[in-house]
Amino acid sequence: MSSEEVAQHREQYGYNRLPAPPLPGVPQIFLRQFLSPFIYILLIAALASLALSQLPNAIFIMAVLLLNASIGTVQEYSAQRSAAALREMTRGEARVIRDGEPRKIDAEELVPGDWVFLSSGDKVPADIKLQASASLAIDESLMTGESNAVTKNADAIVMEHAPLADRVNQCFAGSIVTHGRGQGEVMSTGLHTQLGHIAHRVTAERISEPPLMIRVRRFTYQVAAAILAGILLLVGMMIIRGGYGTEGMIMMAIGLAVSTIPEGLPAALTVALAIGMRRMAKLNVIIRKLVAVEALGSCTFICSDKTGTLTVNELTIRTAILPDGSSFRITGEGVAPGGEVIGEKLDRLRNLCLTGLLANESHLNYSGGEWVSDGDIVDVAFLVLAKKLGLSLSQERNNHRQLDLIPYESERAFSGSLNLDASQPHLYVKGSPEKLLELCRWQEGTDGREPINHEQIEDQFENLASRGYRVLALAHRKVNGKHAMDELGEMTYLGMVGMIDPVRPEAKSAISRCRAGGIEVAMITGDHPATARSISLELGLCSKEDTVVTGKMIREAGKAGEYAADKLIRDARLFARIEPQQKEQIVDSFMRQGHFVAVTGDGVNDAPAMRRANAGIAMGKRGTDVAKETADLIITDDNFASIVDGIEQGRIVYNNIRKVISLLVATGASALLLFFCTVVAGLPMPMTAVQLLWLNLVANGLQDVALAFEPKEGDELKQVPRRPTEPIFESHIIQHVLIMGTTMGVLAFATYSYLMNTGAAIEDARNLTLMLMVLFGNIHALCSRSETRSLFAIRFFANPFLVLAVPVAQLVHVGAMYTPGISKVLDLSPISIEQWLVLAGIALVLLLVEEIHKVYLRKQVKEKERVLARTNRIC
Repeated sequence: MSSEEVAQHREQYGYNRLPAPPLPGVPQIFLRQFLSPFIYILLIAALASLALSQLPNAIFIMAVLLLNASIGTVQEYSAQRSAAALREMTRGEARVIRDGEPRKIDAEELVPGDWVFLSSGDKVPADIKLQASASLAIDESLMTGESNAVTKNADAIVMEHAPLADRVNQCFAGSIVTHGRGQGEVMSTGLHTQLGHIAHRVTAERISEPPLMIRVRRFTYQVAAAILAGILLLVGMMIIRGGYGTEGMIMMAIGLAVSTIPEGLPAALTVALAIGMRRMAKLNVIIRKLVAVEALGSCTFICSDKTGTLTVNELTIRTAILPDGSSFRITGEGVAPGGEVIGEKLDRLRNLCLTGLLANESHLNYSGGEWVSDGDIVDVAFLVLAKKLGLSLSQERNNHRQLDLIPYESERAFSGSLNLDASQPHLYVKGSPEKLLELCRWQEGTDGREPINHEQIEDQFENLASRGYRVLALAHRKVNGKHAMDELGEMTYLGMVGMIDPVRPEAKSAISRCRAGGIEVAMITGDHPATARSISLELGLCSKEDTVVTGKMIREAGKAGEYAADKLIRDARLFARIEPQQKEQIVDSFMRQGHFVAVTGDGVNDAPAMRRANAGIAMGKRGTDVAKETADLIITDDNFASIVDGIEQGRIVYNNIRKVISLLVATGASALLLFFCTVVAGLPMPMTAVQLLWLNLVANGLQDVALAFEPKEGDELKQVPRRPTEPIFESHIIQHVLIMGTTMGVLAFATYSYLMNTGAAIEDARNLTLMLMVLFGNIHALCSRSETRSLFAIRFFANPFLVLAVPVAQLVHVGAMYTPGISKVLDLSPISIEQWLVLAGIALVLLLVEEIHKVYLRKQVKEKERVLARTNRIC
């Protein structure tokens, strides 16, 4: 279609998209903030205050409720919009003919009448009437419920109103191409497709929480249950000791519950994950499933592709070798045909180049002042070679009309085309040398064809592969039939080409970063072992003595059982000539050995391994639609270094969640300890119920969320990966909570007890104790920025949100002292300079204790590093 026709059709039919599930609006999100057991406790507190005729208290509690709901609404709305923006970055594409030229467009730009190309791994972008097909099979389970892929045939005659499952000459939007190739005309788009008719079922957004959020929510409820048990014990002690009024005990219990239960944890977790997603997007890592943020932080093993991930994915043919050993050197880089073919008797290369040109599904055109390619990079490299040799791509394709196609599939390892050459059909095939040599009986010599010399050809192949070349062989033959697959065999070998795909400059350092962080890396490729070894040596993945595990070796080990396969795979870091199903076996083996495995993939056959792995990583540039939809995350630049950056961000997110947990639980524990000590000492309650609510607001209200914005400390990739089974509330957090919670609780009690025993009024003692707890909360928030690094070693303004939240919280409390009405409800009053200095001095003791604790932790870390280094040297 021309651009003008496309514009007319879009005006008539609109864009090719289904209605997106409506995002909840601000009112709906606001109301959702009240659906929490913690909010119910606050509501009970408000009702209890009204029942006890304490109207100011009830109003204050409701104000706290509204403020908490407002903060939660802003956080959730922002996270929701961020997730929607990230989804926009992973929209599908379609390959079409527009204005006479092949191009890739956004699938939403399709209109009826467009000519679309389909290949394995694609998601069908619209309803299409097939005009040509080659071994085409499509998974239509979304529409028909049929689990088996349906074989399609463009030449089939189908009744107009046949059931969907019987329409073998049509493809439907949303179905998946599992095998083969096809092309055809778009019949329907958007809501007019078969998928559009059931859009209400398939576009409904699934509401589910990632495992981390479930675990944190469960942990929060467990902490809440423990705190409530502690409060009941405290109330029991108060009843036994006597001297406490029923009304006061009820309000104290409710206020203490609200103040100590970490109800802000789920909200802070949501914010931390949303921040992680945004940061990863800037590093070319698009998170499709929220669980991937956590999964990346746990990763201990990466199974990586070679082409385009560890290499730059820019194949250039540098050499060609004919069967008799005649070689040709090819100059030039990239898709521009600049460069030349250097060698004697160039006419002998014609058959080889013609085969590479015809057994080819790509396009190369000069447009807009530059050469533009579309299709597989291997195919494009052959088109560039043909141009360098002086062949006209369009003329040769017109002179050799295609009769049938053998599309490239990874399990087949070759592709072919049946073309009419001067009224005689010829089959042209290119692919891996091992596969192709099995099909060849002859080789092309200087005087015509001759029996093939396998030994000589294999020597040529080994020589190229050992020098890091990716090697492809080419063959042809005259045939009589019209079905290419039936004519394989008895072929004439034409020669081989060596392609170079340079290693990414940053890949070697990225692998070193992984190893420093306890993450192992393995390269899994379909290339020849010698080629794989050459690339891996350059990357520092293995040594010359290391074994290259091949697909054949895995097959043999598999016959001996699971133990033999695990033994073979356990120490291997280089896998070559691996078939797609064997990739899943490798992932399974590493997972059985206790690794948390991330695996990269780009094709439809990689999907099982990606599903099987703990984290599936799809390539954004060359990845198929199936790979992208299976993946937990997408690397938009196909760069291994981006995966490592994503792992680092995953660890940062998890560390920030740990910091928030430590902050909230330690603060709650300190308040509970203060009240226990007070009851044991037989003193009046150190704070009223409303003061406890206020403490919860100013000591944690902003600081916990602000802590989720903490940037990286710089040593995340030097830390040993955490165990996937590690509980959230593990030993280090427990240690922190016990030390910090005890310090704050004991110092606050000592201060309150001293004031009461020296004749201070109960109101003044409570006023000063509350101020001390607010100071503790702010110092504790600053100290929580790192588990091991000194506060004075951290860039102070690296987290401006926390740096702003701390003084704001302190100023809010000071402002409340001087504000009529609020000060009366909270029973607050201004304090003198002397009192300020004393309280500040006491609060700084907390900083001193935390710094001493961190010195101890740093010594522990260094000792572990020394043990690890000693173990590595021994190994």
